[in-house]
Amino acid sequence: MADNDWLADKFQENRPHLRAVAYRILGSNGEADDAVQEAWLRLSRSDTGRIENLGGWLTTVVARVCLDMLRSRKTRKEESLQENILEMPDKSHALNPAEEALLADSVGSALLVVLRTLTPAERIAFVLHDLFSLPFEEIAPIVGRSEPAVRQLASRARRRVQGGGENREDEGKKREVVSAFLTASREGHFDALLQLLDPKIRLYADDTTVKMTAANQGKGAPPFQSEMQDNRAIAEAFKGRAVGAQLALINGSVGTTWIGGGKPRLAFLFSIENGKITEINVVMDPEDLEAMRIEPLA
Repeated sequence: MADNDWLADKFQENRPHLRAVAYRILGSNGEADDAVQEAWLRLSRSDTGRIENLGGWLTTVVARVCLDMLRSRKTRKEESLQENILEMPDKSHALNPAEEALLADSVGSALLVVLRTLTPAERIAFVLHDLFSLPFEEIAPIVGRSEPAVRQLASRARRRVQGGGENREDEGKKREVVSAFLTASREGHFDALLQLLDPKIRLYADDTTVKMTAANQGKGAPPFQSEMQDNRAIAEAFKGRAVGAQLALINGSVGTTWIGGGKPRLAFLFSIENGKITEINVVMDPEDLEAMRIEPLA
């Protein structure tokens, strides 16, 4: 009994943190409580003698539970994600000062609306890394991706969050830059491509992209790597290789896509500052593409 009491006390010490993690990922008070309760059930059934870092173990469990809940939302047509994601912290819930502090920042409705546009894996990566400083190497097994892929997930999410306030004028300028990049790529104009790229540009490609392009090098596929920082190498990778690509709104922001068999098979997401492309994310993972809202533009 004493051991059970000790375990319960330790769990209660971690509860504010766990609920903060769950709420930021899920945006729903009820679901956050469910995720935390599930973590307790799993802890009570585990061999705690093998757990070296209880707080870290519980955070990982809660994140995995939340990931499962996010993925299940897609199959529950009767549930309104829009209603859940706009739900603000429940003031009737007995919050102690520590929990209030954890929920105080980054839980505004504006952030929650932006988080709604992220894929489940992007949300997990962004919340755990950017809001709770969990290392990418610890997030990777939670979402079942490699460490470079998790870096890309967090980068995509961060770009979306930071660009959440972009207005139509900003998107208009972004469309001009992306259109010029697409044209230069199609026509194989290396210098024009280089002019559009920031000298410190970074390109991130997901695991599926790296594998597919490596397997098709003989057919002219670009030599994408998980992370690229050389602007000349990036320009060379795109030179003459965007013949089938087209402009698209991707989660409301201008990017490019390639459609095959009536479905998006590839997405390029761009970050632009002062008229220069500072980051490109290349996405081919079917699950991520399915979760994105991709609308081809004429």
